[in-house]
Parts: sequence; C-alpha cells; structure tokens
Amino acid sequence: QVQLVESGGGSVQVGGSLRLSCVASGRTFSSIAMGWFRQVRGKEREFVAAINWSGETAYYGDSVKGRFTISRDGTKNKIYLQMDSLKPEDTATYYCAADDHLRSLYADYEADYWGQGTQVTVSS
Repeated sequence: QVQLVESGGGSVQVGGSLRLSCVASGRTFSSIAMGWFRQVRGKEREFVAAINWSGETAYYGDSVKGRFTISRDGTKNKIYLQMDSLKPEDTATYYCAADDHLRSLYADYEADYWGQGTQVTVSS
C-alpha cells in the first residue's frame, strides 16, 4: 500500500508561481512512477505531469507545457510540481498519483494510488 500526501496549494494571482510537493510512503519507491493530475468539480480529471522512477523522463499535459516543471528528489519518494505563469484556468484540485508504470499515468490517465488533493486557486 502506498500513501501520498500533497502540500503547497493555495491562492495566487495571475502570473504568479506555486510549488506543490508530494511525499510517498508505505513501500520502496525506487521503481515507481509518480505524477500530478488536476480536476475541477463537474469536469473530467486532467493529466498534468508525470515522471519516471529515476527522475530522468517526464511528460506534460499540453495545457501546462513550458509553464510547469515536475521533478523528483534523490530519495525518490518525493516529487514536486513547480507552477509558473499561472492562469485562472489552472484553478483546480491537484492530485498526486503513483503507479508502477509511467505509461499508465501519461497515456492512460490512470494510477494505482492517489493522494487526497490540494487546492490551487488563481485569481485575476
């Protein structure tokens, strides 16, 4: 079993930045892929970014490319999402996710494990 805990959400003005963090616990993380999704109430969940176990390969959703950066720390059990040039349409609940297969995250938009979510609000 894997537990994921997000932090770093909050309110920011258009053009500002936020950094989300996700800490994983419960098993060995040297081979697990991790990522971020977001969802607005009443809408489908949207893929944001994913990173492989080594931190060397990352994928991004089209709407965040060039503005968001996903990274992974040396212990492999913590990931970050640096969000720059934020827009009102980035407002959503952001969920950390983990899966044994990177492709499940960026191609199938599925994950074996999910965090509880952290709210990000961008105001103009």
